[in-house]
Amino acid sequence: MKKNQALEKLSGELTGKLFYDDLWRSIYATDASVYREIPLAVCYPENEEDLILLIEFAKNYNTSLIPRTAGTSLAGQCTGDGIVVDVSRYFTDIIQIHNKKKTVTVQPGVIRDDLNRRLLKHGLFFGPNTSTSNRCMIGGMVGNNSSGTTSIKYGTTRDKLISLKAILSDGSKVEFRELTAEEYEDKLKLQNLEGDIYRKIDEKLRDKTNQEKIKKNYPPASLHRRNTGYAIDELLDSEVFEDSSRHFNFCRLIAGSEGTLAFITEITLQLDELPPQNTAMVAAHFNSIDACMQAVVPAMEHSLFTCEMMDKVILDCTKDSLMYRDNRFFIEGDPQAILMLELRSDSEVELQTRVDELLKSLRDSGLGYAYPVLYDEQIDLALELRKAGLGLLGNMKGDKKAVACIEDTAVALPVLADYISDFSKIMKSYDQQAVYYAHAGAGEIHLRPILNLKRSEEVALFRNITADVAKLVKKYNGSLSGEHGDGRVRAEFIKLMYGEHLYQVLKEVKQAFDPHNIFNPGKIVDAPAMDTSLRYVPDRTEPDIETLMDFSDADGILRLAEKCNGSGDCRKSVEAGGTMCPSYRATKDEKDTTRARANALREFLTNSDKPNRFDHPELKEVLDLCISCKGCKSECPSNVDMASLKAEFQHQYHKSHKPSFRDKAFANITQHNARAAKIPGISRFVMSNSFTSGLAKKVMGVAKERELPIVARETLKQYYLKNKGKFDIKDSIKTVYLFNDEFTNYLDVQVGKDALNLLARLKYRVLIIDHPESGRSQISKGFLSNAKRLANENISIFKDLISEDTFLLGVEPSAILSFRDEYLRLADDKEAAKKIAANSFLVEEFLKQEIAEGNIKKDQFTHKSATVKIHAHCHQKALSSASRTFDILNFPENYKVTIITSGCCGMAGSFGYEKEHYEISMRIGENSLFPAIRKTAKSVIISANGTSCRHQIKDGTGREALHPVTILRNALLSKPRN
Repeated sequence: MKKNQALEKLSGELTGKLFYDDLWRSIYATDASVYREIPLAVCYPENEEDLILLIEFAKNYNTSLIPRTAGTSLAGQCTGDGIVVDVSRYFTDIIQIHNKKKTVTVQPGVIRDDLNRRLLKHGLFFGPNTSTSNRCMIGGMVGNNSSGTTSIKYGTTRDKLISLKAILSDGSKVEFRELTAEEYEDKLKLQNLEGDIYRKIDEKLRDKTNQEKIKKNYPPASLHRRNTGYAIDELLDSEVFEDSSRHFNFCRLIAGSEGTLAFITEITLQLDELPPQNTAMVAAHFNSIDACMQAVVPAMEHSLFTCEMMDKVILDCTKDSLMYRDNRFFIEGDPQAILMLELRSDSEVELQTRVDELLKSLRDSGLGYAYPVLYDEQIDLALELRKAGLGLLGNMKGDKKAVACIEDTAVALPVLADYISDFSKIMKSYDQQAVYYAHAGAGEIHLRPILNLKRSEEVALFRNITADVAKLVKKYNGSLSGEHGDGRVRAEFIKLMYGEHLYQVLKEVKQAFDPHNIFNPGKIVDAPAMDTSLRYVPDRTEPDIETLMDFSDADGILRLAEKCNGSGDCRKSVEAGGTMCPSYRATKDEKDTTRARANALREFLTNSDKPNRFDHPELKEVLDLCISCKGCKSECPSNVDMASLKAEFQHQYHKSHKPSFRDKAFANITQHNARAAKIPGISRFVMSNSFTSGLAKKVMGVAKERELPIVARETLKQYYLKNKGKFDIKDSIKTVYLFNDEFTNYLDVQVGKDALNLLARLKYRVLIIDHPESGRSQISKGFLSNAKRLANENISIFKDLISEDTFLLGVEPSAILSFRDEYLRLADDKEAAKKIAANSFLVEEFLKQEIAEGNIKKDQFTHKSATVKIHAHCHQKALSSASRTFDILNFPENYKVTIITSGCCGMAGSFGYEKEHYEISMRIGENSLFPAIRKTAKSVIISANGTSCRHQIKDGTGREALHPVTILRNALLSKPRN
């Protein structure tokens, strides 16, 4: 039977889902590493029986299974040519929390931060904490033996493992747990694969030569970040093999085994009590890297919770960042490095004593020059700065990237300073600027060389640098893999680290567990060369792709897609906050992540043999549920602007496929509304009458559950012209232009009226002039030629009117923010576009600024109490900030205002109206927005500044949401209070 036929048969037998089309295979070809391997298929198993079927299939058809959770692996652990088995979809249960024992049992697809949110009410938490904790899963943390910033206090995942349930390579189920010597002997007698495994390990670890070589070649036990190879040293340290107080537990071997030995189905973890609430951080400043490294030893004599380092390169990345400039408040002078040393205590007095003791040690060492102490939210700001610097460093334009290969080395603290000195010499010899980002207290340094792996000579550097650093780590008896694992990138060097003899032992461990080489082959042992199966073919001819939008800021559309490094931030859960990625949050399918869309674009645009490289149904499918929320533009660390990529794709796809009637109708909705506005009575009847509106919805492919937008009886432009004198304030504070967007002009006229009257009452001269629509509808449907024409017309009209003294304001975020976003890609006159963009504001942004300048006073507003909850438009969150709305609505002295952590509402313009997208649209709303609104009292005012958001809130909850300008206008006093 051919494999595709076999896969079809397998698909029918599985309870879960199996995909083997080109799209799904391409989006699972990469993880967060530099590798790319097209898998045979992708499976979302639903239960253990599915896993057993997959194991049997792999054995029968000589293929493999690649276990995967969030796919954030940096060393290529989740790439392979077999079946990728993604447990993140169904294996997500928190099975049991045992308060007395302080344990929890979970399935491997449980997200680390989600688990800790559940544990919070029990006063417990799972300590290991990776930088990906808002999307990484416990199964992946076990596979990698993850640790993170808290490891010096709470250890690694291996330290927390109590027991594991797993399926072996013959399909049998097994539980690994702590065994007494007697129980261990019983295991040796088993006549099955489990017994074979115990007997083989027993044979290898009783061998005196093996014992001696393990003790000589493995890093010392004091180096808790050691993930190179299989952890047979951990098994040796048990009462079974030597004078040790530890019982034998195979969990210590499974941790860090990268899914190569067994398929984990259930995990029991030891938990810790929540850390003390009172916290302080000493940010020790140093004039050299060497001094900083030397200071780690005396610092670690104190009971630190974190000991992290960032260097000048990372700090300098934030110097010119408007977003993070204020986070640099604690930096004194121009340090070459900073150690971030966190202390905690339940007692404020004791905390201060610990701070004083740490400061004395640091000052006595004479190594640093400044020691500011941070408390509470100051610590969060400092940690955000460190994270931001790394993000900015990694968000590089062009083909040179920070490459993960030597970023995971760890050595013992006493030799750390010497190791760093030698390490720096190696980097200098390759003309690489060393960037130090370290878990200093754990002896681990994260460093990535900057390389262009599209060039064969730099692929050679990739190998040579890794090989030289491996030799250096061996010299210092450290671990080449501290916490990120061997995968494909470092596995090749295990033989160098441990020697040929022990490498053969490790191969026999793999053979014992997995004689048919089913589980994640090529990782840890028998790995292919580290410079093969790379994401890019070296020395390829770069595709020449012409686009209508200007992607020169990323060196073209393909490189914008390539900026996605696979870190998977788009997979964070709803509870983690933020907006990205709404459709993934609704479906939990990898296909609906920003990462998958970027992967698909990269794959098809690079390898297409069609005259129109965009002419692939797979691209249409993967982008179908992208709702252009813009969340990725700000929340993705690489700022992959998928909304712009989708708009360009649609434009190019239209060249080969005629747009649908519905797409053209939605794109040109402004023209339809303009005609309807000339006969408002008739059009309002047609759109509201159940028979005629139902017919219209059927013809248009609109969901029957939706109410069609109805034009107002009077346009905003008509209202303005009739009342122009009211807004032409003679003794005004400032003159502003109000952008009369197409949604406000025809549909939400009252919002426009409120904006005009609010601004005029606050003594601002407001002008509305003739201009075309924003083009938002055309952009969202990919009619970019029309959008470009509209952008050029608007820029031509406003370029001589808008300046640093005269602003362009808007009430509809998706329209006014086009000037700051898409117009910069569409406009011919770039300089004029940039000038207007710099002076275009949401009304809320303008009012916030005027309040700060003292031009708006509290006594102009009511003193009555009101409670307001804000849902901010996605484009505002991405391109501005919801805090602007919060600040202005909080201005009336007795208004109590909160921002709903609501993500996206799910409407997204026409998306939520389309019948095939209605259900997804409502599921997105149900994720957080709808429940949050339903929980509020009827007296609470709901604020939403997006027209789509207000419609979605009405459809999803029955509540009327008001634009912030309406709320503020209602709060105005007829005259200021005395």
